[in-house]
Formats: sequence, C-alpha cells, structure tokens
Amino acid sequence: MKFNENAQLDPSGVRGGGSGGGRIAVGGIGGLVVILLAMFLGIDPAGLIGEATTTAGASAQPTLQNCRSVGDLDADRECRWVAYQNSIETYWGSAVQGYQPATFSPFRDQVTTACGNATSDVGPFYCPSDRTVYLDESFFDVLEQQFGASGTPAVEAYVMAHEYGHHVQNLVGILNQIDRSTGASSAAVRSELQADCFAGVWFAHASDDPNGPISEISAQDIVEARAAAQAIGDDRIQQSATGRVDRESWTHGSSAQREKWLLTGYRTGDPNQCDTWSASAGQLG
Repeated sequence: MKFNENAQLDPSGVRGGGSGGGRIAVGGIGGLVVILLAMFLGIDPAGLIGEATTTAGASAQPTLQNCRSVGDLDADRECRWVAYQNSIETYWGSAVQGYQPATFSPFRDQVTTACGNATSDVGPFYCPSDRTVYLDESFFDVLEQQFGASGTPAVEAYVMAHEYGHHVQNLVGILNQIDRSTGASSAAVRSELQADCFAGVWFAHASDDPNGPISEISAQDIVEARAAAQAIGDDRIQQSATGRVDRESWTHGSSAQREKWLLTGYRTGDPNQCDTWSASAGQLG
C-alpha cells in the first residue's frame, strides 16, 4: 500500500469512547475469536459486550488529532489510522446517497460505548447506537501471533474497512435483519460476509481519489488481506481451538466464504454485488 505524501488528513472523526446502554454491538473480526471460545466453553457471549459492569472509558490517542497530512506518518505511524478512515469515508460518501460518517475510536484494554462496556478480548467492533468503530490495536498482535496473519497496512485497512461495512449496513437498515441465530447460512454470517465484501469494494476504489491519502493498492496488499480473511474463518478458529468444526455454531463464516466475498467486492468494485442476503446456502461459498 502506498500513501499519497501530498494528501491532507482530517482527524476530526477520531474520538474517545461514549457511555450508556443501547443496541448490542456488531461483532467484528476480532469478536469472533472470543465469542466462539465462549460458546464452546459454555459461557454466554452476550456478557462479553453490552452487559459488562466495568466503567473505564476509551483512551483515544491524542496524537491522532495532530495527523493533518500523510507526511505526518513519518513522525507518527499512528496517523495511518486517520488515512484509512479518511479514504473509507470518502468512498462510501460517494457510493451511498445520504451517507452519514461514522466515528473511529481507538482504545486500549477496555472501553465504554453506547452499546455497553467492552474489553480488548472482543477485538474490533461496530456499535450502531453511537455509530462508532472501536478498535484495540493489540488485536493485530493476536492476529499475527495466534492466527498467522501479518499486521501489515493492508490487513489493518481490511479490518477497519470491514467494520465500516457494518456502518453502511446500519445506515441502509440491514443490521435490523440480524438475529442471534448461528450457522453457515445464518443472518449473522450473511452480515459478516457482506461486510467483508464491502471491504473488498473499498480496496477496489481506495486509490480512485487523486487527492486522497492512498495512492496505490498492490496485488500483494490483496494477497495479505485474503490471508487475514482466511485466518479468521470460523472453521479455522474452531479447528485450532477445539480440534473440530461445528458449522451450526458459525457466526462469521468459513475461511473460504470470507475470502470469496472479500474478492467478490474487490473484483467487481460494486457494492450491489455484495448481496449475501439473496444468495443461496451454496452460493455463500
């Protein structure tokens, strides 16, 4: 991934965490790990987010407010998060009529949101009640150390673009279709695969804006994003954690499904091709 060194950045969409109670957060890429393990161990995964009693808030890194240009990445690598966010928001702002921006909130350890309190165990997630993408950067260490996916800019951008995919779903009313059912063709899996597809669509358009922060998405970037999607498939995580695969408990989709829909978005560049809701069980992958 190459950045446009002359591009200006807007950090105004980065903030700390909110508070209060509301709709349950949408489990993103990281939430899959802890939720699956909880289900296999007989723990109610709902208690991991939305019902916690911890009151500590988010610690959005103040340095991100100083990220005003891509050139600032030379002094502070954390500015890359602003670059990803700006590019993702610019694309969806042009693709979705009446698009309303989300907020990005990096945190460490634990965070208070409008969906309740959460810890870093949940990983990245989107809260529809405050329209915010929450991300604990330590998740990428877990992704690399436990699941073999490298923590490259392409992988980081994939994770963020996936969570913003849930924001798009929220804006157009798709999130209302999700229930607590599980399984290889459940609503939860269809939602996650669509978010993967939306991430792929963004990759296809990330360098469209000549004045935007990202000037090039390479073939290697897509290879790395695909590897990350494969690494966090339900089947691969289940096999690693328990030695068996249970399709009926899937919440995010298999490695093959996640890779397929990421590539569908990337190769078509068309969010209308991300209709996982109309796809038959066989078409999901």
